[in-house]
Amino acid sequence: MIDKTVLIDSALEDIRDGHTIMVGGFGGPGTPFILLKRLLDRGVRELTLVKNDASEAGMGLSILLEADRVKTLIASHIGLNPIAVSMMNRGEIEVQLFPQGILAEKIRAGGAGLLGFLTDIGVDTILRENRMIIEVDGRETILEKALRADAALIHAKYADRSGNLIFEKSARNFCPLMATAADLVIVEAEEIVPVGSLDPDGIHLPGAFVDRLVLLEELTPEYGILPQHVL
Repeated sequence: MIDKTVLIDSALEDIRDGHTIMVGGFGGPGTPFILLKRLLDRGVRELTLVKNDASEAGMGLSILLEADRVKTLIASHIGLNPIAVSMMNRGEIEVQLFPQGILAEKIRAGGAGLLGFLTDIGVDTILRENRMIIEVDGRETILEKALRADAALIHAKYADRSGNLIFEKSARNFCPLMATAADLVIVEAEEIVPVGSLDPDGIHLPGAFVDRLVLLEELTPEYGILPQHVL
């Protein structure tokens, strides 16, 4: 049995300037708030971040935006974060927006080892501009390139020491996908249990996809107790 639990500084030590980082979460659930805070403390910059949303101002992914650590943000929507919207409008960050299903499929394709996929969604709109158009059986389609990342940061409700994970509620929407599409997968977990304690049929992400595991309980005293809606 491989014990994947590590201290948080060891977990993040390989993240460098210019890396592409996938950040789990669907709104609050699944967002790795503590890992993001420590990543901010490490001072890395020029990051490309991939997340369904831009979090809310002052929390989550937004703390990296506000500290000028982000070069590019790839997301489905950013409307709940006026800071991200203002930075985009001022040209301070590049923002690439994709429909939520397309973003999820781009990540899934990256995790499956595909180069991309074809879709007719948006083919009759401005979304086709500067995109490769491929005809299939007489129909025009857009080539959507797969997404991969240097690392993925995700939050889990339960984990065992081998990295088998259980997510809570909507955290399952993006966390498992991102874990398959990153070279390094780092997880903060609310509770870590011995191997064999989790029901095999209830595991949402096998430990084979997880590289490093940090116990959230050991970190919250340093940063303060997180509100329940965040967890």
